[in-house]
Amino acid sequence: MGQLTSGERGSAAAILITLMVVGVAMAAAGRFDPIGIHGAIVLVYCGTLFCYILTSAFSEEPDASRFSSYYDDPIKVGVALTLAWAVFGMFIGVWAAAQLAWPSLNFDTAWSSFGRIRPAHTTGVIFGFGGNALIATSFHVVQRTSRARLADQLSPWFVIFGFNLFCLIAVSGYFMGVTQSKEYAEAEWYADLWLVIVWIAYFVLFVRTLARRKEPHIYVANWYYLAFIIVVAILHIVNNLAVPVSFGHAKSYTVWPGVQDAMVQWWYGHNAVAFFLTAGFLGMLYYYLPIRAERPIFSYRLSILSFWGITFFYMWAGSHHLLYTAMPLWVQNLGMTFSVMLLVPSWASAGNALLTLNGAWHRVRDDDATLRFIMMAAFFYGLSTFEGSFMAIRPVNSLSHYTDWTVGHVHAGALGWVAMITFGAFYTLVPSIWKRERMYSAALVEVHFWLALAGTLIYVFAMWNSGIIQGLMWRTYSADNTLVYSFVDSLLAMYPYYIARAFGGLLFLLGAIVASFNIWMTVRTAPAVGAVHDAPLTSGLLENAPAE
Repeated sequence: MGQLTSGERGSAAAILITLMVVGVAMAAAGRFDPIGIHGAIVLVYCGTLFCYILTSAFSEEPDASRFSSYYDDPIKVGVALTLAWAVFGMFIGVWAAAQLAWPSLNFDTAWSSFGRIRPAHTTGVIFGFGGNALIATSFHVVQRTSRARLADQLSPWFVIFGFNLFCLIAVSGYFMGVTQSKEYAEAEWYADLWLVIVWIAYFVLFVRTLARRKEPHIYVANWYYLAFIIVVAILHIVNNLAVPVSFGHAKSYTVWPGVQDAMVQWWYGHNAVAFFLTAGFLGMLYYYLPIRAERPIFSYRLSILSFWGITFFYMWAGSHHLLYTAMPLWVQNLGMTFSVMLLVPSWASAGNALLTLNGAWHRVRDDDATLRFIMMAAFFYGLSTFEGSFMAIRPVNSLSHYTDWTVGHVHAGALGWVAMITFGAFYTLVPSIWKRERMYSAALVEVHFWLALAGTLIYVFAMWNSGIIQGLMWRTYSADNTLVYSFVDSLLAMYPYYIARAFGGLLFLLGAIVASFNIWMTVRTAPAVGAVHDAPLTSGLLENAPAE
């Protein structure tokens, strides 16, 4: 709060008062509906932030010297929120996985049933963990590559806390049974509307910061972050067009009918993977890999070609989720074709990352496992994209679809790619923005790496085996053309794999807890580094700026 002017604090207070009024209106209109509970959550959330602002209402005006440094305070809060959501989301995921082996772990209550905690897990991990990581690192990367401070001081806080309000409303709603039943888009209409407002503020802030850059060139990481912001906004708005039953009810009905709803949903669903879980994290890769390896990216041109290939091809691949359905055959063929073509730009990025390490493999060996996180993320990115293209081929899809093979594929990307690049980025970012010499414990980084890698491999191999066995059992016919195995038979065959799945997830969760402790201790106790020149470039210094 010390860096906000009285005018900025006043604007923040006005925004929070407005939201508190909205929360009261929601609570009043939805007295006997879950939207009323969400109104109370909005009121308490914004009221808490408002009280915090009041504690600094009469503070002195900040010194003008703050503009000579980067604005890292929102990034620090983003890191903390990312880790909190990581532990929460992964814990819920382990719980959901354990329920598949031991169904009694739902304790015979509605709120803890698999159908409710599963979307809480996906939203907690994808949006809570992944979204906060993307916002925090994008604020860090855009400032350093533009050599300019964030465009203003209030917008970053609005984006951070507004986005987490959305996550809180969404996850709490799932426990109450509030859902649109759309994969990765389960939140209801009022949460979706709020996210649109937050996302527009995010886009405007990012573009304004780029416009203020002191570097004439826009580094490729910012291309990926900008694509992530723009395309996710388009996907979210189109897929979530809905008509609420009333302003006092959480329930709404989509404007898309039948087959069109399925097509729009999986256009959204697959491109959410493309631009939320791929493009944004490639932005991380293209910044933090060269920083950690102390080498320039292998081929800048290749990174640009990969960007445009991914941006174009991914947009058409969503219908491969709907093979063998009522979708027109030409739409299915289009999705399958572009999914196979997508392998080229995807492997271009993975290969570009691994080739960057040429001549720096000694750093992979000697580094405190941070570079190994980034390297393994690039490997899993290449593996997941190959597997995704392979599974989109119709004969393969006939075996893999609706089986645990798909679950294994998703988690090879989520654990091996998304989570590992995030932790690699954080182990690079945290000592930098908190001005520490190093992480608190290199040994804990090593422990985390092996827990994450072992957990990922156990989880993915269990689901690969489980899925292929499932698919084969479901299509095994006897001589008289009847099914050999019942569905219950396939469930019994899956039992040991579900135990392995839960164990692998538990190892990954333990790794996230180790990382959270290590980062906390780094902030609290690690030795501070000496004077480091890490500041925006002022116009007066442009003519003397070093070449990059």
